[in-house]
Amino acid sequence: MKKAMSGFDLRAVSRELDGSAGAYVKKAYMPHYEQIVLRLNPKGEDQFDLVLVRGQRIYTSRRDRPMPMTPPPFAMVLRKHLKNGRLTGVRQLGFDRVLAFEFDTKFGQRTLYVEVFRDGNIILADETNTIIQPLTHASYAGRTLKKGVEYVAPPAALDPYSLDQDGMATLLKTSDRDLVSTLGGKANLGATHANAVCELAGLKPNSDPLEADSKKVYAALSTLLEDLTRSGGGYLVLKLESEDDPEDWEEKFRASTQTEQETWLSQRTKEATPTLLPAHASQPILEFESLCEAVDAWKGVHDAHALQRREEERFEQAGPGRGQSTEVERLERRKAQQEKAMLQFAAKIEKQQALGHSIQEHWTHVEQLLSQTNEAVDNNGWDAVKKASKSIPWIVSLNAAKREFTALLPNEDNEPKGAQVVLELDASVHQNAQRYFEAARKQKNKTSGAVEALEETNAALKRAMKKEAKQRASGKLNRLKRSKRMWFEQHRWGMIAGGHLLVGGKDAKGNDTIVKKHLSGSDLYLHADLHGAPSCSLRATQGFALEERQPAHVPEDIPAFRLVDKLGDERLDEVKLESAATLALSWSRAWNGGGSHGTVYSVKPAQVSKTAQTGEYVGKGAFIVRGQRTWFKDLTVEIGIGIVAVNGVPMMVTATPEHIRNLCGRYAILRPGLTKKDKLANQIYKITGLSTDDLLGVLPGSCDIVEEQGVFSHPKVMEEE
Repeated sequence: MKKAMSGFDLRAVSRELDGSAGAYVKKAYMPHYEQIVLRLNPKGEDQFDLVLVRGQRIYTSRRDRPMPMTPPPFAMVLRKHLKNGRLTGVRQLGFDRVLAFEFDTKFGQRTLYVEVFRDGNIILADETNTIIQPLTHASYAGRTLKKGVEYVAPPAALDPYSLDQDGMATLLKTSDRDLVSTLGGKANLGATHANAVCELAGLKPNSDPLEADSKKVYAALSTLLEDLTRSGGGYLVLKLESEDDPEDWEEKFRASTQTEQETWLSQRTKEATPTLLPAHASQPILEFESLCEAVDAWKGVHDAHALQRREEERFEQAGPGRGQSTEVERLERRKAQQEKAMLQFAAKIEKQQALGHSIQEHWTHVEQLLSQTNEAVDNNGWDAVKKASKSIPWIVSLNAAKREFTALLPNEDNEPKGAQVVLELDASVHQNAQRYFEAARKQKNKTSGAVEALEETNAALKRAMKKEAKQRASGKLNRLKRSKRMWFEQHRWGMIAGGHLLVGGKDAKGNDTIVKKHLSGSDLYLHADLHGAPSCSLRATQGFALEERQPAHVPEDIPAFRLVDKLGDERLDEVKLESAATLALSWSRAWNGGGSHGTVYSVKPAQVSKTAQTGEYVGKGAFIVRGQRTWFKDLTVEIGIGIVAVNGVPMMVTATPEHIRNLCGRYAILRPGLTKKDKLANQIYKITGLSTDDLLGVLPGSCDIVEEQGVFSHPKVMEEE
């Protein structure tokens, strides 16, 4: 398997995936237009992702992969029909590059067809095999993939498992190609395995199939197919580079970290295969327990960054009306469009003038055509002339309503293969030629206007580039326009050491949401010992992990994170709890209350209840806390804010002062003060470019700046100082 999986690869993958029958579909995602991910939950085992990369590969993975906040329409269709559905089986259609995943759902049987050829496609069909929704609508000879029609598989190719010795002999005798092309095409082996059969049989690939020993060829093919049937693992075929030691590369590879191994494999892997072929004998090999595991080791890191790639494409290469476009990008697109239009104008002018000159050069021929056609129309009428014109090579078509016809002019050999022109019957030769010259003149007038518009665009582009360079020098960010915020931005939120997410309610409704939806398992509930303080949840498993590679549009001094559901280290020790308690206190009335210290307590989720004692009432946003509490006393009312990027989006994060200093290159330490937060938000916006609406949600109230770096002053200016 190089770029795309072969029929051999898919046979092995289908057998591996069929072993997961009984797993339930938890959710469906579409992190990129090229990729669908089904999260499967097998009974008694950890959940895993079924990764479908259109037109390329199918495998399973347990990697953490960020997913979009808003699922695309096709992912929503899959969720509707497959959620909680049970995978009943996986099969390959013949030996073709199509896998069928069958599910038992509440709607009945559903089949997901994954086509791994050309650009690839993924099609959801019902129990009658009617297409519910394809990922991409497509039409081919003999079949159409669109909603509401029956799914028709591509024309079945020969299944090599169905060949016997007589069939192989017949195949070779009736072939008009060389041996390797016959095996690769007619026997449906593909180039790699066709060459392997030739090598095992001891025959030259370009030999005549009529002269080949069919018994040897069949025996070689049987050996390959038996190996595939028995195979239960997978292999990565490598290509070592000059700095790699061919003697002990594997020992060094095994001793390196997981990240180093993944980077090494992504650079040196040639292909993944379920079986070893003769061509692999002299090449370095890594063995895995399954083909899916081998593919994940090779391509897993790349595929796990699908959402980040999509965000970068949307940010950097957004088309008109989509995603984020800077003023420079918008003007560059306009300039390219205007320059393209100018070239088209010039070509059109040249063409119109050339046609006018051609009519003049063939004056006699055109005059004869006009007079003969006029005479025929007057004597016989348009219908008769239209019928007769079909046998006249000089006339292409006639238009009775406009009294004109399309004719061909003579070429150098006086044949009707020259320029094609439209001639008006009621106009002379000169008038017909002049009509083309007039069209060219009008086009020139349009071009002059386009030239002025292009000059204006160039001037505006120059100004925008100068402005952008000044903005970049000042450290100002390009703000990413978003149709929807991340879920935690609806609440107060902050980052605790270890990447843990702390969320708190902004109002009574928010408090209810925090407890009901975002407090469970090993999480902890925190509340300041003040009336009206927000209910806060310190998430044990959910939080932020550093991106393995910095997004291209995010400056180096801004740390990039991705939101993850599994942090790895789920321990909530006393240090983390005290940091979370500091933020919970700062989000309460203690900030504007005039005091500098306060108290916060924490309890487990089971201790928080909405159920009151008989005769009592618990209002909206309020909760009853029962049992022993862990207290954090004499906490300082002080927070840190800093600029980070989450899932590629630059934003302001809240943390404790100690954590924010270690975390961010641009940060500020705040204490309760007299400066109103809308004024502070406006100052930050002018320096950083971040949205004031987002900033107002982070600032706890009126503040004084204790310490800052790059948030309230230009970072470039600070460097110079």
